Order: sequence, then structure tokens, then C-alpha cells
Amino acid sequence: MSDRVKRAAVFLIPIALAVGVGMLLLVAAGANPFESFRLIWSGSLGSSVKLPDTLLTWVPLTLAAAGLIVTFAAGLWNIGIEGQIVVGAIAAAWVAREIPGPPALLVPLTLVAGIAGGMIWGLFAGVLKVYGKVNEIFGGLGLDFVATGLATYLIIGPWKRAGVASTSGTDLFRRDTWMPEVGDYSWLALLLAGAAVVGVYFLMRGTSFGLRLKAVGNNSRSAFLLGIPTGRYMLSAFALCGALAGIAGTVQATGFHHKLVPSVSGGYGFLAILVVLLAAFRAAWIAPIALFFMALSVGSTQLSLRLGLDSAIGGVLQGILVLFALLAGAVQVRRLRLKTRAAEAALVEEVP
Repeated sequence: MSDRVKRAAVFLIPIALAVGVGMLLLVAAGANPFESFRLIWSGSLGSSVKLPDTLLTWVPLTLAAAGLIVTFAAGLWNIGIEGQIVVGAIAAAWVAREIPGPPALLVPLTLVAGIAGGMIWGLFAGVLKVYGKVNEIFGGLGLDFVATGLATYLIIGPWKRAGVASTSGTDLFRRDTWMPEVGDYSWLALLLAGAAVVGVYFLMRGTSFGLRLKAVGNNSRSAFLLGIPTGRYMLSAFALCGALAGIAGTVQATGFHHKLVPSVSGGYGFLAILVVLLAAFRAAWIAPIALFFMALSVGSTQLSLRLGLDSAIGGVLQGILVLFALLAGAVQVRRLRLKTRAAEAALVEEVP
């Protein structure tokens, strides 16, 4: 069996098992699994009405996953990506609310502000990690809470709607600040997501920066001894991930909600971690896997409307898929370790 077939099997077997278990779950819930999958398809990718909704949710998830590829390559668990999305949205919202001008000026400015906001928040986590020796998981979670609290404060405080202190969000931004659309599609948002995936793919695959970043992730001490400034590369990884998260926040604020809401991150940062794990840290796989996740999320609402099932079953199906993928990954790691030990043992026996 060729290596390519083996790699395909490792990817497809967990999906097949997840689909099988998902069908059994739907049968246990009293639903026809084939009809359920048909409704999920028609309620997400198979409908010209629902397809824009699916793509709009796919964009921030893909941007967040692309950013996490960079930090994972450096051996960093950037749990703070949720806060970076939120701060990017806040920065974009400030431009949309406070700066006048034509769309040709305001749309790029909101993007620049979102990138700057996400990057700065990412660098906060990086500084805590590199200079404060704070684990990035704990530092990131703390910054997530601060970012969410800041958004809520602005919505019910300085940026509240006239005469109303409500957590439903700010006033709608001026139309001039919205991301340009063709029909129901924000072509700019789709372009940004595609460019992020391609850029990260080539960054990790064909540049010295990507190779050194992977060296830091594999063994930071050895990389440091070989002359690689590990602290600088970790900060760069946080900054790049934060920038992409900031774009995701900008898309959420100016391309989807058209205002700042407390839950502007939509949980896409945490979900992106699962996407990257399922993609085995390969940039080439994150776009289709993110699309699959969003198709399940958007399409599962049809199960509630048509079959009377709880729409949360879509999240259950996502969880089953991730579980089987992680189990398959664990099996692969175990096999590689056994092969390595066998090779080492054979080498020891050959040495006189």
C-alpha cells in the first residue's frame, strides 16, 4: 500500500466511522438518517438562500484556523484567539463609528484597525509567555475574559444605543463601512479567507521563517542552541495569528452583524482549534474541514424545523467526528513510536 493511500485512509476512516455513529444516533432519536443528512445539505450548501449564510460563517472560522496553524507550528496553544477576534472587532467598530469618509477609505481602514487590534492582543499573550513565563493557555484565557468584558462595557456604556442600555449590540454601522457585497455574498470576506489559507500554506511550506518556526515548535531549546531567536519567533507567531483573528473579528463586525455585539467572536476561535486538530495541522485541509463544520452547524437547524429534533445534534455530530479523528491520530502516533523503537532495537543489534 502506497504512502498516499495510507494517508488518505487515515483521513477517511475517521469520517466513515463518525458518519456511521452519527447515523446510529439519528436512528436512536427516531429520525431517518438519510433524510436528516439530506436536510442538512439542503439547509446549508444545497440552497441558494442558505449558502451565503454558510459561507459567511465559514470565513471567520477559516481565518482563525489559518492563524492557529502558525502558532501550533511554533508549539503554542493560542487559546487567546477568541479575545483577539473580539479586540479586532472592537477596533474595526471604532473606525466604523468614529471616522467619516467614503467606502473606499473606510473599508480598508476597518481592516487595518482590526488587524492592529488582533495583533496587539496576540502580542500581549506572547509577551506574557516569552517574558513573563506565563503558560499561553492561562494567559490566553485571561485575555479572552478581558476582551469580552471590554466589548460588553462598550456596548452598554459609551457605545450604547440612544436611550437604551442593552446587550443586544450597538447601533448599526453606517452603510459606507460595511464590507462590499455582491448579492448576498461579501466577496471581500471570501477573498480574505482564501488569501489567508494560501498565504499560511506557502509560509509554512516554502519559507525559511516557516522552517525555523517549526524548529522552535519541535524543540525550542535545540533551536535556541542552533542560533534561532526562539522568543522572537514565538512573538511573531502570536502576532500573525492575532492579525488573522483580527480580520475575522472585522468580518464579523462589518460584514455579518454590521454592529458590535457581545458574542462577536461566535466561538469561532475555540472551534478553529478543533478544525486544525482535525486537519492534522495542515493548512491545505482547513478550508474544506471548516466548510464541513459550518454546513453541519447551519444545516442542522433544519432538523429542528422539519423533524422536530434538537438543532444541537449538529454539534454532537461535529464532536463525534473530532473524537474519531483524535483517536485515529493517537493510533498513528503509537504506530510511529513502535516503528521507531523497532528500528532503534534493530540498529542496536547490528552494532558489534
